[in-house]
Amino acid sequence: MITDEQRAARTARAVAAAVAAGRDLGITVTEPEVLYDVFSVIVRLAPSPVVVRVPTVLPRTTTLETQLADQRRELAVASWLAGQGLPVVAPSPLVPAEPVQRDGFSMTFWEYIEFVEDANLSVEHSAKLVAKLHAALREYPGELEFLNGLDPFIPDALAQLEDRPDLLAPADLDRARREWDVFRPMLESEEAFAEAFPGVTVQPIHGDSPGYNLIVTTEGDLYADFELVNRGPIERDLTFNGPEGIEAYNAAAEEAGLRKVDDGVLRTLEAVGLLQVVACLAMAPELPMLVDGLKPMIDQWRETPFPG
Repeated sequence: MITDEQRAARTARAVAAAVAAGRDLGITVTEPEVLYDVFSVIVRLAPSPVVVRVPTVLPRTTTLETQLADQRRELAVASWLAGQGLPVVAPSPLVPAEPVQRDGFSMTFWEYIEFVEDANLSVEHSAKLVAKLHAALREYPGELEFLNGLDPFIPDALAQLEDRPDLLAPADLDRARREWDVFRPMLESEEAFAEAFPGVTVQPIHGDSPGYNLIVTTEGDLYADFELVNRGPIERDLTFNGPEGIEAYNAAAEEAGLRKVDDGVLRTLEAVGLLQVVACLAMAPELPMLVDGLKPMIDQWRETPFPG
């Protein structure tokens, strides 16, 4: 496991890279501030209204090429949504909307938003906003991959955990692998998904629980964090919202001309989501907080009947 000192040094390197890259782009930086530090270090380049996201903990399967593709896709989608008038955290207008590589990091630049601390949105309110996002995203003209983020991440992560019984017990690892054998054939392509779930449409989706990635500001709620944007069923964005959230989404979806949530697809993708949580344990050596942070959902996974 990485030590606290090693993690602090990694954060410091990320901040230094963000500051240097920002200054190279003509941004005034005198008091950089770390706003968040988990999978990415989020740095405000104060006093300028610019925030830099510097990914620091990535799956082993992520290459520079795939990371650049993902970042360009995120910037393109966020820019397009902002252009459509959707309330979204947009790329910074002070620099080109393009990833910047510096000192071993690949980073993106965003507008700084004043957010309301400790704000809590009801699941019903969030679900309605997700329906509005889906209504906008279905018109997105760019190319997106189908359900990216599952393969090769899950099987590779499980392979890494084979030698880490301290992170995942052998019996749990065996179950996880058997689950992936169930899910992989139905999720490996749009064609395979259509065969497994006839009549269930797919479209551009956020890909990472958009209801939980809303930034509350004094001027309204903003959609954020499109790092995993892809094509897929809308249920992917609605996992673990509970019956109240699904009911609220369905009502808003009907008004927007969207289809309602398919219960079978939702149950499947919630099971896949739990399996992804298990796979994230492979990154715990680089981010030790995951061990305790993921425990409640891994306990939930253990208590969930095997899919079939």
